Amino acid sequence: MNKLEKISVSREIDGVKFEIGTGKVGLLTSGSAVIQAGDTIVMANVVVGNCDEERDYFPMSVDFEDKWYATGRISGSRFVKREGRPSELATLRSRMIDRPIRPMFPKGYMNELQLIVTPLSLDDTTGVDPVVLGINAASAALIMSEAPFEGPLGAVRVGEVDGKIKFNPTYDELTTSNLSILVVGTKDAITMVEAEMNELPEDKFVQVVGKAHEIIKESIALQEELLAKVEKKEKETKLLLPDEKTVADVKKFLSGKLGKAVRHEDKMARKQILADLEDEVMEHFTEGYEEKDLHESFDKAIKEEVRRAILEESERPDGRKMDEVRELTSEVGLLPRAHGSGLFSRGITQVLSVVTLGSPSKAQMIDSMDQNFEKYYMHHYNDAPYSYGETGRLGPGRRAIGHGFLAEKALLAVLPKHEDFPYTIRVVSEVMSCNGSSSMAAVCGSSLALMDAGVPVKKHVAGVAMGLVTEDGTLEGKYEILTDIQAAEDFAGDMDFKAAGTKDGLTAFQLDIKIKGLKTAFIAEVLDRSKKARNEIIDVMEKAIEAPKKELSKYAPRLITIMINPEKIRDVIGKGGEMINKITAETGVEINIEDNGEVVVAGVDGAGTDKAVEWIKALTEEPEIGKTYDGTVKKVMDFGAFVEFLPGQEGLVHVSEISDERVEDVAEVLTEGQEVRVKLFEIDKMGRKNLSIKRAK
Repeated sequence: MNKLEKISVSREIDGVKFEIGTGKVGLLTSGSAVIQAGDTIVMANVVVGNCDEERDYFPMSVDFEDKWYATGRISGSRFVKREGRPSELATLRSRMIDRPIRPMFPKGYMNELQLIVTPLSLDDTTGVDPVVLGINAASAALIMSEAPFEGPLGAVRVGEVDGKIKFNPTYDELTTSNLSILVVGTKDAITMVEAEMNELPEDKFVQVVGKAHEIIKESIALQEELLAKVEKKEKETKLLLPDEKTVADVKKFLSGKLGKAVRHEDKMARKQILADLEDEVMEHFTEGYEEKDLHESFDKAIKEEVRRAILEESERPDGRKMDEVRELTSEVGLLPRAHGSGLFSRGITQVLSVVTLGSPSKAQMIDSMDQNFEKYYMHHYNDAPYSYGETGRLGPGRRAIGHGFLAEKALLAVLPKHEDFPYTIRVVSEVMSCNGSSSMAAVCGSSLALMDAGVPVKKHVAGVAMGLVTEDGTLEGKYEILTDIQAAEDFAGDMDFKAAGTKDGLTAFQLDIKIKGLKTAFIAEVLDRSKKARNEIIDVMEKAIEAPKKELSKYAPRLITIMINPEKIRDVIGKGGEMINKITAETGVEINIEDNGEVVVAGVDGAGTDKAVEWIKALTEEPEIGKTYDGTVKKVMDFGAFVEFLPGQEGLVHVSEISDERVEDVAEVLTEGQEVRVKLFEIDKMGRKNLSIKRAK
């Protein structure tokens, strides 16, 4: 094949034409694919590096790049125009592509592999989700490369348009959709799901995922059609698996020593026992054994023992039944100065969620290549090293950003509309200690904290992580579904199945698996068990707080919203911001003004807030004939006096309107700066305001 010759295939999938090709660009890659739907074009490039035999992990990196030119825009930053560090949205998109691809490589594959997904053209109104195109393009690039990728994979986004399910909806359609579900799978099964919903019943969710799988098969068929037209690169794959003799010897040495160690209910005690056992292994096996093989053989033995105990003895590491949730506790109002706080514990996994309320001006400005809006609700997840009993670096990584986003989505369905509760809401979930399922604990902590803050959420939302242990890596043999998995079960198991929602339906869902796929019937079975656990958790949360508090914290700002004539906005702002700065400085409030004339005044001090509101009303008030005002004499003349009765607005009090008695000399009665009560009785054809002091009496 001439590399400069483009080879492509196309087909219409549920009303959207997809074209995928290779050969024209990415000439030095291991695999390259470009996919187009409408005006949206996404490129995926794969490069396979060398294998480091000392490595004990698969060094795959996946990056979705922000490219502002793709939407015909230049970065809004005044100082930085080049794309820099990835935005949170780009990080989340990278994770969405990474998660279904990573399990599709054989164990022991240690070649360095870099996958870069680049949007070249984006239609951010009537186009489809670039992540869908990115996953399909990445899969196509991988199956054409020399990497032992066990794909292909297909992806589809599901939305709801006019009450009907639609596959690969446009950006605009997703803004009004009650659900947004990303489904990824092989020909035979589902491998990954990422979903946000508005209390969708479990049975309907399963139906949607099942229909999505049919669309996925179409995407896979398109990739296979392309593969049939190109020459797949072949290269001998070296798998770095531990020496079989070492595995057998370590397993024999540990025989009879793992029961209590693996099944100890105390995580830290278990960790220490296992560390001591590993030291014994390293001391016992010296000559003739590779250190790397010994460590891997030890980990393998631990995993096998956890799985054996679950499958053969129905015994989990902490002694719980398969459908049993760990001990639950919920508390609220722990932090006196916070606007709301909630502490949720499930076993020793413990999350403290804290709510801060702010004015609309505190909203986060989202300005990425394809999204530009103000975000009034945000959730941030922090898992410092101490929460795992370890040392390490501070700062959120990709995992923390992803966990925060998942918990954020879980609560969106029950939050009030911004126009009804015009606060900016920030929730921070601090993981106090972690033994699995911390992201779902953050959902529960957030729900508690929001109610404690007095945010009028509709009802509680809870989340639970479900696990799976299979006998042979499939669902054909014996398997066990685990409710509320902890760290040891996540480490040794085959599935991380996170379901969040209310008692009435799902609000968020995330599925990652280590095996090759799940059938929808199995997903339905796990959802049924997860709902039972979720309702049990909500029952405990309701004992701590059943409904949102009626009053906000005394430390939370009070918001007062008024409407003014948009033409009067300049009067509130003043020249160079002089007036609005004066109001905020003297009253201690924050003022947010929208172009439509909506003014939101936020302040903790009630008196200061009221003063600011009255000030703004006075600045923007329209003169009303027959109304009485408190004014200030600005200038005294022989024929009367000019009085400022509204900020920036003056009228004339004629000498005949000063008093019921005859006034010979105006200066004897009125002086500049004098405060007087006046009544507006006329606005003449020239717009001049005529005031009266005597009529005001």
